[in-house]
Amino acid sequence: DVQLVESGGDSVQAGGSLRLSCAASGLSFSTSCMKWYRQAPGKERELVASISSGGSTVYADSVRGRITISKDNAKNTLYLQMNSLKPEDTAVYSCAAKSAAYYGGFLCYKTVPDTWGQGTQVTVSS
Repeated sequence: DVQLVESGGDSVQAGGSLRLSCAASGLSFSTSCMKWYRQAPGKERELVASISSGGSTVYADSVRGRITISKDNAKNTLYLQMNSLKPEDTAVYSCAAKSAAYYGGFLCYKTVPDTWGQGTQVTVSS
């Protein structure tokens, strides 16, 4: 079975930093399009960032410059480094994968994932 397990969520003060991790198993991680989404209470799910199999990254306008997506193919792990956190970053963050997706950066960003993690809570207080 394909599994994505997030970790690293926490409660932090505004201006702080967090690094989220997503451990993947059961899929060819290095050839997958990987993505981070978030959903705040009462709001629609929002795509935060994506990284293609080749390592091309794309970010939502709301997080560009503060958040970095990266991956370690040797560890089958996806990361989301979040700096200068704001209260509006409060949400459940989930990773997602599109398997066997040899896409470029923007196609990876646009594609619909076929596997989702359960999410990790990030709370930013002012």
